[in-house]
Amino acid sequence: MTVTIYHNPDCGTSRNTLGLIRNAGIEPVVIEYLKHPPDQATLVELIVKSGLSIHDAIRQKGTPYLELGLDSPSKTKMELLEAMVTHPILINRPFVVTPLGVRLCRPSELVLDILPQPQRGAFVKEDGERVIDEHGERVKHG
Repeated sequence: MTVTIYHNPDCGTSRNTLGLIRNAGIEPVVIEYLKHPPDQATLVELIVKSGLSIHDAIRQKGTPYLELGLDSPSKTKMELLEAMVTHPILINRPFVVTPLGVRLCRPSELVLDILPQPQRGAFVKEDGERVIDEHGERVKHG
């Protein structure tokens, strides 16, 4: 059983997702996608298997999205994909691949839906939000 995370260590959501994977006792394959970006076929597979559109998978905040004119309705899906491969900072993160599926884990708790093993104990996100209790159960908010 392999779990893979396309990770950006500078991203809190990505770090929290990685923490939740490890809290289930899983040591994933960690791909720092800014250093080792996926090729176009892999990127398409991640997007399709996660059930997202290319627009859902492209990151706008803190990227050259506007500078590259990617907000133009005339941009094709292929042009958006090419931009994401050329500028991996445009790939939204973190994508996680497990035997149970593929998810863009924003928020990080979405990873819980595809982890093949339960949480092993409490987990608190970096911002202090408690998401898993001491029994490994998801904390209900609201």
